[in-house]
Amino acid sequence: MTNPLYDPFAVLQKVYGQGSWLKQALADTPIEEAHRARTAKAAYGVLENDLYLDACIRAFAPKNPKLPIRILLKVALYFLLFLGKPRYMVTDNAVALAKKLGKGGAAGFLNAFLRAFDVSKVQPPAGEAERLSFAYSVPLFAVKRLLAQYGREAEEIVRHRTPRTFVRFISDGAAQPYLAAAHERTPFAGVYAFPAFRRDAGYDEGKYTFQSVGSVAICHGIEPCGHLLDACAAPGGKSVLLAEKCARVTAFELHPHRAELIRAYAARMGAENIDVVCRDSSQHDAAYDGAFDAVLVDVPCSGYGVIGENPDIKLFRREQDIAALHQMQTAILRACAPYVKAGGCLYYSTCSVFEEENDGTVAAFLAENGAFSAEEAESPLGHKKTKYGLQFLPHLSMGAGFYFSKLRRRA
Repeated sequence: MTNPLYDPFAVLQKVYGQGSWLKQALADTPIEEAHRARTAKAAYGVLENDLYLDACIRAFAPKNPKLPIRILLKVALYFLLFLGKPRYMVTDNAVALAKKLGKGGAAGFLNAFLRAFDVSKVQPPAGEAERLSFAYSVPLFAVKRLLAQYGREAEEIVRHRTPRTFVRFISDGAAQPYLAAAHERTPFAGVYAFPAFRRDAGYDEGKYTFQSVGSVAICHGIEPCGHLLDACAAPGGKSVLLAEKCARVTAFELHPHRAELIRAYAARMGAENIDVVCRDSSQHDAAYDGAFDAVLVDVPCSGYGVIGENPDIKLFRREQDIAALHQMQTAILRACAPYVKAGGCLYYSTCSVFEEENDGTVAAFLAENGAFSAEEAESPLGHKKTKYGLQFLPHLSMGAGFYFSKLRRRA
């Protein structure tokens, strides 16, 4: 059996060292299959607690270690603090791995650090924003934004939650064999949350798919129609689900390899009424003007509503990204709005909890486009109503944070 710290280290080396997203790093790294679940748990756990682990290292290291040793220390501390592994085991494996990686010069430092480490001496900083940033490893800029926008609810938004796997079944019959396992119902037909779910042949046979409750809720808010455009469609979950309530779906995707993901997704689920077009939705094409009964614009965003499932977002998104994303979101809305027929709907959604990307983007669009007005939207999933739409929050919406707005083009 390999050193238990090795596989998490190898995965996280790609994230911290090469800027890879965690899911891609897990897919691209050879991992001992017998312990894949443990490796994934450790890799996710380290990123979920990244800033806290940084504070632990600062408290006991005289100077900041170089990146490979810092990654190794974070993995070791996660095994020690969150997985409850014995100190001697964690220390011995950390030292052995450092030597295997050609970092034998750091072996003494690792040994001394891990033997001396005392979590009770790692104290939270003063200040509410600083405390929340420390406790939940959320960047300080994001915590300050959330406190300003949500007040005391900010802690509920960033609080760590037990992971769930959301599964959407094509029918009640397809779901029945799986419901003997522990599960939680959602407000949506055929969609269940499982604490653990192992993919089997039913996935390849199109009996079920993995789809977040946020994605399903967005589709639920869209009216049945004749021809719908999903303007930012990859990987295709919304296009496939919307193909059940719309006669035809056209899916735009900028990148060819991601367009192929949509085609494969549609084929697996038996959705034959989807046309995939490889193009940039931020660039207007007059050939599509008035071509669609409805347009869904699920724009690129900060992703801060889904950091529970994607903790690497906290590592890569910076405060200056929010303004740039707002500009991109407005550009995509502006480019796609003419595609909506008179009397049709333009739907806007994000997986963000920041007002600037949500009501702020819709407000900027409406200010320059008098042909559209916001309509009241509804959802059976817990949410807050905003001026222009619905804000879903992790503590109200089964762990998801996202936004949905329904805009009607005047007849």
